[in-house]
Amino acid sequence: MGDRRDIRLESGFVGEVVVGANGHRRWPDDVKGRIVAETLIPGVTVNEVAARYGMRPNHLSEWRGQAKKGKLVVSDLAGAEFAPVVLSTSVPELGAGAGAADRIEIVTGGVTLRLGSGTGADRIAEIVLALNADA
Repeated sequence: MGDRRDIRLESGFVGEVVVGANGHRRWPDDVKGRIVAETLIPGVTVNEVAARYGMRPNHLSEWRGQAKKGKLVVSDLAGAEFAPVVLSTSVPELGAGAGAADRIEIVTGGVTLRLGSGTGADRIAEIVLALNADA
């Protein structure tokens, strides 16, 4: 199949990468997630992180896209900035006449967005990403 090599990430994490006979590397998802997390540290660029690991920046950008779509878990890394997401089974009080079950509420900073319960998950993800774009 290929040689296995340890790779030490900036965060100190050591992961295993499979290098095929043709030199192509297969990165495990946990390693990808940690590398993507390094790009979320303020002042750090995708180009800088890609160079650190000997990879093309567009390859790393692909991983970032997977993470934004929820297809890659990004590790929690000191200094990385994530959009805070809180999941709760309790339903907040919305006041008289408002059906609490008919609403989705997103709170970030001083902004509160209330969406209908029929709002699709893709649209909610777009909104959360947009709110975090300037962070």
